[in-house]
Formats: sequence, C-alpha cells, structure tokens
Amino acid sequence: MKTTDHFKRTIQMYLEQRAAEDALFAKNYRNPAKNIDDCVTYILNYVQKSGCNGFTDGEIYGQAVHYYDENEIEVGKPIQCHIAVNHVVELTAEEKAEARQNAIRQYQEEEVRKLQNRNKPKTAKQTTQVQQSLFDF
Repeated sequence: MKTTDHFKRTIQMYLEQRAAEDALFAKNYRNPAKNIDDCVTYILNYVQKSGCNGFTDGEIYGQAVHYYDENEIEVGKPIQCHIAVNHVVELTAEEKAEARQNAIRQYQEEEVRKLQNRNKPKTAKQTTQVQQSLFDF
C-alpha cells in the first residue's frame, strides 16, 4: 500500500500510547489478526467514503481504535493517495538558539541595507500624468 509513512507512524504511536494506558484496548490492539497496514487502509476507505477532505485528529484516531475494537470489520481495498499530517516540530535548545541567531543576523542585514539605500540619490524620474475629463473634449 502506498501511503505516507509519517501518517502510519503517527497512527501507530497513538495506538501504542493508548494501549499502554488502557488495558482493555491493549488486548484488542495485540490481536494477531489485526495490523497497522489494514488499519490505515480502513481509515483511508472511511475518509474516501465520507467525501470530506479534512478531519480532526480525534476523528482519525477514533477510526483507528474502531478498527481494532471490531472483530468483523471490512477493511476495503488499498488506496493510492498522499496524506498530509499536521504536526508540531519540537526544537532542541541548540536549534532554538541557532534559529534566534539567524533571525537576529538577518534583521541586522536588512537594517544595514535600509540605511545604505537611504543615503543613495534617487535616480528614478517622477512622471506626472494628466487625466482629462469628459468636459475637456
């Protein structure tokens, strides 16, 4: 199945966290007849059937849990598609400091450029256009 690996990893991490916190779900999650690829296929078919283009995390995670909770569930056929996953990138302290230094340096360069351009003589000629009114004809 061609799907965004990040989407699959995101769903799997959620399910593993849920299984660690919920013993009842953990039993269903460890079912050898279930797997993450079929879970993703089930979610994609659900999304396609709905006709909607965007879903909340809760809706998608809910479908993943539903897949594992139900013994008799129709997975559907694999779908060729691209999936967008919105996620927050966590920066380390070093990365944050580097980004801050880059921003400061860029700001300083822009300000120096503004000062240099302010002292240059303007070479552009101003042209004036006279607009005639209907009464001028």
